[in-house]
Amino acid sequence: MKRVFLETYGCQMNVADSELMAGVLERAGLTLVDRPEDADAVLLNTCAIREHAEQRVLGRLGDFARLKARRPGLLVGLTGCMAQHLRGRLLDHARVLDLVVGPDAYRDLPDLLRRAAREPVAVVRPDRDETYGDLEPRRAPGVRAWVTVQRGCDRFCSYCVVPYTRGRERSLTLTEILREVRRAVADGHREVVFLGQTVNSWHDGTHDFPDLLRAAREVEGLLRIRFTSPHPADVTEGLVRVMGEGGAVCPHLHLPLQSASDRVLEAMGRGYTLARFRDVVSRLRDAVPDLALSTDIIVGFPGETDDDFERTEGFLRETRFDGAFMFKYSARPDTRASRLAETVGEEEKGRRLTRIIELQQSISAAMNDRWIGREVETLVEGPARRNADQLYGRTPQFKAVVFIDDGTPAGTLRRVRVTGATAVTLFAAACEAGAAPPPPLSG
Repeated sequence: MKRVFLETYGCQMNVADSELMAGVLERAGLTLVDRPEDADAVLLNTCAIREHAEQRVLGRLGDFARLKARRPGLLVGLTGCMAQHLRGRLLDHARVLDLVVGPDAYRDLPDLLRRAAREPVAVVRPDRDETYGDLEPRRAPGVRAWVTVQRGCDRFCSYCVVPYTRGRERSLTLTEILREVRRAVADGHREVVFLGQTVNSWHDGTHDFPDLLRAAREVEGLLRIRFTSPHPADVTEGLVRVMGEGGAVCPHLHLPLQSASDRVLEAMGRGYTLARFRDVVSRLRDAVPDLALSTDIIVGFPGETDDDFERTEGFLRETRFDGAFMFKYSARPDTRASRLAETVGEEEKGRRLTRIIELQQSISAAMNDRWIGREVETLVEGPARRNADQLYGRTPQFKAVVFIDDGTPAGTLRRVRVTGATAVTLFAAACEAGAAPPPPLSG
């Protein structure tokens, strides 16, 4: 067995974990291939945060079952959060699955694959000490590198499976993280994104998260630093200050709200009130010029009334996030919320979701319109997907920009003038070298 196909579902943390697994496999002499038809083993790295993601993976396992029927020697493995969360159900797929591996056993993948060639193997026991801080990932080419600084979560929000699938919170050391950042920059990446379930609670016993940001921005060759997802209750004055200092730390923050009803927030176990969230937003916007804010919203949580939903809708109008990820609540087994009676029907959940999606799209369009006529610094990522004559990049605020291809290489900062906008994209024209920086937005 020499060839492995690795497919990833879920969030940026799963992408980073797949890069970690790819590094482990290649160092063991295995080759990553691009098609399952060319592999001796296929691995699905999975997410359990929402029911829809699980259904997609189960459907994909059906595809691999058919492939395995034609090639009986093919090994099929499932890794990640879904492996940890649904290990009992997944082992019922023994006719398909040869290997089930939780998030804390990736360093043993080569040996586990060899064992699975003889008999089915399941390793899902959590390891409270595993951080993979000594392992080198195999990153895909590009300007952006994902750097995991923290694993697990101690928050135990009532709807969330992460503490059960990824275990309790533990942080890599500042030294380990900076080594990974320098390695990413040496490999050609110009932006790093620090990852953690509540990334701003990172602490290695000596240094806190603002210390990490200040240390990382001193790395030579690193142009931009982002992080996701911070928890609103852990936004400190120190974090506000370091973001206000600018430099490589981008004026962009994804700050999950979930609901604007204090009653629902308490039932969710979020650990903050709407007043606290509003104060955090106010302090950040006062300190960080041109800050772009995005958020997460869940509708239809058990007990959510029409009034609760309207509070969320009203807060979106008031706060005017640049973007939002919005979802219908779906109960996840083993969570505290799964024991609550559903009070909002699927049809009503869909109606509420449609309403806030339409609202947020209009807000996002208006927020992007404010950039028309301004000059912005774009980190070029490469050719635009829909038009080979255009280049694609991101502003410091993580807004997508496309402009006519003028030969600017990927990984280069290019100043452009915004000429048009939609809710998701800025359209621009390249500026002459030496153009003056833009004034901050007002209002």
